[in-house]
Amino acid sequence: MILWIVFIAIIIVALALDLGIFNRSPHVIKTKEAAIWTGVWVAVAALFSGVIYLAFKNSWINNPTNLTPINAVIKYITGYLIELSLSVDNIFLIALIFSSFAIPKKYQHEVLFYGVLGAIVFRAIMIVFGVALINKFSWIIYVFGAFLIFTAIKMLISHDKPKNPKKSKLYKWIKKVYPVSNTLYDDHFFVKKGKIRFATPLFVALIIIELTDILFALDSIPAIFAITADPFIIFSSNILAVMGLRSMFFLIVGMLDKFTYISYSLIVILAFVGAKMLLTHHVDIPDWLSLGVIVLALASGMIASKTLKREVKIISADEP
Repeated sequence: MILWIVFIAIIIVALALDLGIFNRSPHVIKTKEAAIWTGVWVAVAALFSGVIYLAFKNSWINNPTNLTPINAVIKYITGYLIELSLSVDNIFLIALIFSSFAIPKKYQHEVLFYGVLGAIVFRAIMIVFGVALINKFSWIIYVFGAFLIFTAIKMLISHDKPKNPKKSKLYKWIKKVYPVSNTLYDDHFFVKKGKIRFATPLFVALIIIELTDILFALDSIPAIFAITADPFIIFSSNILAVMGLRSMFFLIVGMLDKFTYISYSLIVILAFVGAKMLLTHHVDIPDWLSLGVIVLALASGMIASKTLKREVKIISADEP
């Protein structure tokens, strides 16, 4: 219990320092700054694997599944990579939302900050309910597995069909529920015109990002349940990946066109994890194999994105 309290306290302090000191005034996040913070969060996540090892070695935390320290670390790293890889697809959608609502770059960090706060709360709730469901109804793992495979198939069919957030049913519903202004007012989420209070595009973008993150969590959290049912490993790996999402967004948002085939990597990961969940009571898939498949899928997507695009350029250059 103490480890839970310490971990949550560290996350709260990190968030307070982020918006209260390091990003007190709105500004454009440059690539160098984004790279530094991405490196910081990846380093924190890597170092935390040592905390996981010590926690399971010294019984600092309840260990109902009797995990060895090494197995706990492998499960933590695998869970972190799953969440991080699935977040890449989330970055594509966030970039589309910001572009659709014409959100200036200097205000995007603030929107993502509050988006992370909401993500932490909603994911904590989903993890608690997910663990409770699996412990009470072991067959629910098959439901999660089938859902992930269905999601992978859906992504394969529709991954080249981006939708305009302004034309979505969600945006239309928000406009019906609350008056929405079409004009930005600096970093204000609400503005009062006469006697009517309007939500600005900044707030609308935040709400859509929050709700779409919940949809993404419906994929990523069940995927981690295929790796482990330990609540602390699931929560810590998930939250640390989400914490690094903001800086990663600003780091790779300008390079989205270079990751053309990364979506296929995510499809492979979801399909593999879904299959593992369906086979969980019949076939014992080692943790190292799961980690290897995820790393190989991501590496293949990145290499394909770079290599195939380069081949297209070479062919184009040789044409008369």
